[in-house]
Amino acid sequence: MNSNGGRFVVFDVETPNSLNDRMSAIGVSVLEGGEIVREIYTLVNPETWFARFNVALTGISPADVADSPTFGELWEVLSPVMCSGVLAAHNAPFDMGVLAKCLRAYGADAPDRLSYVCTCALGRKMCPELPNHRLDTMCSCFDIDLCHHNAGSDARAAAMLLKNYMDMGADVSRYIRTYDMTAAKTCR
Repeated sequence: MNSNGGRFVVFDVETPNSLNDRMSAIGVSVLEGGEIVREIYTLVNPETWFARFNVALTGISPADVADSPTFGELWEVLSPVMCSGVLAAHNAPFDMGVLAKCLRAYGADAPDRLSYVCTCALGRKMCPELPNHRLDTMCSCFDIDLCHHNAGSDARAAAMLLKNYMDMGADVSRYIRTYDMTAAKTCR
């Protein structure tokens, strides 16, 4: 299966604390046929505590999310989008894990397994000469605008990285993995 012209739902989450079992923000950029066709960004009320480190990193405080939807409320809107293509994220196992834990915590309806691709893993393959493959490093390399640790900006940047890799000839289908949402781990 060659998914280079397919639909990728590129997403990024920010978390309120080191448990990484809730999100305080989510950004989604839908990449279809090499173009971003839809973008979503929203703060999320995680209904849990915030660590000082996470507030400093993301700029998101409890006051910022007080009137935001919870993940359970938001999933009704996000589910049709998130389940409409291959998921993608930079350091995808992290984002996939947070998503799986949120789905479980809220008893949200979702497939047991979802396909995903990691733009960090693709970056290692496509640009092995770089000193690291963090999102900010990759964006500098490809001259992609980034407001790091803003979920909307991070999702858009990862989508642009994925597009660049495809333009460079990457066979993305070779990097698609399956995530077991119930066990919260990659199963292949």
